[in-house]
Amino acid sequence: MLVPRYYFSDDYREFHDYFLSMPHRRRTFGKGEYLWKPSEPYDRIHYIISGVEMTYADHESGRRRIISFHGPGTVFPAYHNNSFRIELSLVTVALSDMEVLEFTNSEFREMFHSSPELRDAVVDWYATYVNLFLYETTHQEYNSTTVKLSNILHLLSSGSSSVGMTQEELAGILGISRVQLTRGLSELREMGVIETGRGSIRIIRPDLLRALCSSETV
Repeated sequence: MLVPRYYFSDDYREFHDYFLSMPHRRRTFGKGEYLWKPSEPYDRIHYIISGVEMTYADHESGRRRIISFHGPGTVFPAYHNNSFRIELSLVTVALSDMEVLEFTNSEFREMFHSSPELRDAVVDWYATYVNLFLYETTHQEYNSTTVKLSNILHLLSSGSSSVGMTQEELAGILGISRVQLTRGLSELREMGVIETGRGSIRIIRPDLLRALCSSETV
């Protein structure tokens, strides 16, 4: 049973050699560089070789809403034939130095129609991405801050003992204020579930963290 995830990687790893054999451009992006800026159409598709990017939306209220992260072995944005207005409000920025294979929509369309295996991978990727949004809409929206925070820490840790993410980034993913996040982290610290440091959160009691999560997360 798949669980929601905010970090996507290796979804297209099996197509690495296939992508290299097809028409493309190899590009690099420095840390902090935009891959797409607000108001730019998604007219290129990247297969990520190395590095990590973050996609977010800046709300008119001034609050940033982080949507997802994409790392090596995955494709972003996913291939489709439509133009969605919401895409003009999204921003994608490199969190580290990146190397990608860049395809035009028409180049990726040719691969999509030529390879049944790639078509299946695109459909599966979309299903996973939609699952994330359904999870947030139907469950995270109604949970308390503590439960939301427990859910995200559990999903991001993936069996590790720490989450290397700033509090600002966590607040951006959850769509809550820094004040709300600070209160939630304080509660988890007082319960002995986590320890916080500069730019990271260490999970001391993963069993207690799991117990605080909502059922659809674990």
